[in-house]
Amino acid sequence: MKVAIFGRYYNDTTSASVETLFNYLNKKGIDAFIETHFHELIGIEDHGIQNFNTYNTFKELDKSFDFLVSIGGDGTILRSTMFVKDLGIPIIGINTGRLGFLATIQVDAIEQAIQNILDGHYKISERSLLSVETSPENEDIKAMSFALNEITVSRKNSTAMITVDTYLDDEFLNSYWSDGLIVSTPTGSTGYSLSCGGPVITPGANNFVLTPIAPHNLSARPLIIPDSTEIQLKVNGREESHLISLDSRIATLENGTLIKIKKANFTIKMIDLLDESFFSTLRKKLLWGEDKRN
Repeated sequence: MKVAIFGRYYNDTTSASVETLFNYLNKKGIDAFIETHFHELIGIEDHGIQNFNTYNTFKELDKSFDFLVSIGGDGTILRSTMFVKDLGIPIIGINTGRLGFLATIQVDAIEQAIQNILDGHYKISERSLLSVETSPENEDIKAMSFALNEITVSRKNSTAMITVDTYLDDEFLNSYWSDGLIVSTPTGSTGYSLSCGGPVITPGANNFVLTPIAPHNLSARPLIIPDSTEIQLKVNGREESHLISLDSRIATLENGTLIKIKKANFTIKMIDLLDESFFSTLRKKLLWGEDKRN
């Protein structure tokens, strides 16, 4: 078995998880490959990882990998998709962050979780993605043209609002006068969109959601649409440019740029352990049912 390991930080909150994971993989005789930059970070610090110098590294992945382990929070998983891309390599996350809707393995359950995967005690959840293209073409967008959580357009350096002209399948929907607009997948519905008043959508739903950010149109509300819809956006405002973000990756676009967003032609596979579910995660992370009046 061949496993890729990715992380962005090696500090007090991650060191115990990293050591536990690596030593267990070593005990099981599994070929583990560490992302090059993460390997360098670990090497700088003191650690208790057995045979650390024998670990191979990777800068890119190929289809020979059985799965990828992300060590961090949900942001680390989002970043790991840039390595997995359309290769179909399943991802599972060890949560050393905070909320963790995607990174569900807790630090004290690493060994059992990995053993469950080795024993085949898991299922695969396929997550839809958003793809984007712009006219005129933007090189930064071209190099990172998909997102697992959301694609967001927002104001840049000014406190002034922007206007986001929005079309669905070439039919005009609305001009959002706001700080921006979020186009979210079901996976991303528990992220930025949720904090702006958007709905929670189950991962298997064939929908996207449009969520305005602090809209001045007080009647503007989040809108759920079929994921077969092509979304077209144009931004105008007092500044000459605005921001577009694809998960945690940001680029600058000139106002008036045509932004086309649609469902990507591939999915990201997430490993779901059998003792976890989306609904149990919702209850734990959002404290549903924890009201003392119940």
